Amino acid sequence: MTMTELKYMTGFGNTFETEALPNALPRGRNSPQRCNYGLYAEQLSGTAFTMPQATNARSWLYRILPSVKHAREFRRESPGGIRSAPCRESHALPIGAQRWNALPLPPSSQAVNFIEGMTTITTAGDADARSGMAAHVYICNRGMDDAYLFNADGEYLIVPQQGGLRFDTEFGALDARPGDLVVVPRGVVFRVKLLDADARGFICENYGARFALPERGPIGANALASARDFCYPVAAFEERENPGRLWAKWGGDLYSCHLTHSPLDVVAWHGNYAPCKYDLRAFSPVGALAFDHPDPSIFTVLTAPSSTPGVANVDFVIFPERWQVAEDTFRPPWFHRNSMSEFMGLIYGAYDAKPHGMQPGAFTLHNAMLAHGPDAEAFEAASCAELKPVKLENTLAFMFESGLPQRMTKYAATSPQRDVDYADCWRPLKQYFNANDAP
Repeated sequence: MTMTELKYMTGFGNTFETEALPNALPRGRNSPQRCNYGLYAEQLSGTAFTMPQATNARSWLYRILPSVKHAREFRRESPGGIRSAPCRESHALPIGAQRWNALPLPPSSQAVNFIEGMTTITTAGDADARSGMAAHVYICNRGMDDAYLFNADGEYLIVPQQGGLRFDTEFGALDARPGDLVVVPRGVVFRVKLLDADARGFICENYGARFALPERGPIGANALASARDFCYPVAAFEERENPGRLWAKWGGDLYSCHLTHSPLDVVAWHGNYAPCKYDLRAFSPVGALAFDHPDPSIFTVLTAPSSTPGVANVDFVIFPERWQVAEDTFRPPWFHRNSMSEFMGLIYGAYDAKPHGMQPGAFTLHNAMLAHGPDAEAFEAASCAELKPVKLENTLAFMFESGLPQRMTKYAATSPQRDVDYADCWRPLKQYFNANDAP
């Protein structure tokens, strides 16, 4: 099978086995004295060898050449717009709620690939300590061609907002369009091609424990994201000897080395450590059937736990199409202050808490314990609306929510896309208090 013939296996966290040539997978042992087809056996461990069985993640790859053969001497490169935690770049912007308009796509006269078009907006924690995250935005108008990338600092959760992407990985290929997410685990080599003329989207770089499905608690076995809807690639390989470049994000820095052979040369693999994609429209939301607005945690698709029970290193949360039926309830998100930090973006449609204040591709940062909530227009409309069942349609927003504060990069603080008047959306809120107006 070639990289252009896409097939998938389903089931989040499952142990898979797949081969692009018959009998390429060894039977009964992981590392035989000699592999069929003259392949090399190589293990990719996503966790420590001694992690408990339930969280132990590794895959065996049977490849044309081992990874040590692909990489020559790495040299340090300019990071461009990419930053890693801890990052405390100097800027004059004080704390407060922030909003940015969508980053403009690169002009056709300027060729920008996925790596070159990645820009960091926030960081949290410490990449070396395997704690925290970074939120990036990417814009690109050309594929990576003979360039490849792996990230040793964390796993990438990629959310396309405009334009489709193809991820050619060591494990096979994945296609993703707006409305999908892709998870590329730490250390996995991949290449990004464009399915459309240009592309834009968001990336959560998770430094901590791997993303997993959240515990559903009293919800039970069903609803939210179902494991069966996550798609994994079947084995596919490139046998190409051609000049190329392998990029590595390691220790917060960017490195590269020359290649003489494609690193996407895995003919067969088995294990439970592999990239996957998920259609966010397959998410089954739950909500209030009587009254009150539930916490946004009910919209968690994936969670990366921290060492504190119940506190996420990072949650990936979405706000999809859904029915609203609660009685005597302020239905949009309420005004609140939160111990978590919230990086939010709009993929398409309108967001109910700011129906005219955010356009697709826009994003916000509401940091730990800093007040935020619906704008004045949304508050007035929701306070007076007839509370009949209403379906929110043509809407998809997401949130990278972390138990750690997110610090803006200098680029984010000085970007011309930052809405300097964002706080004005709350200025028209009126004082209705009247102590003599008894209910």
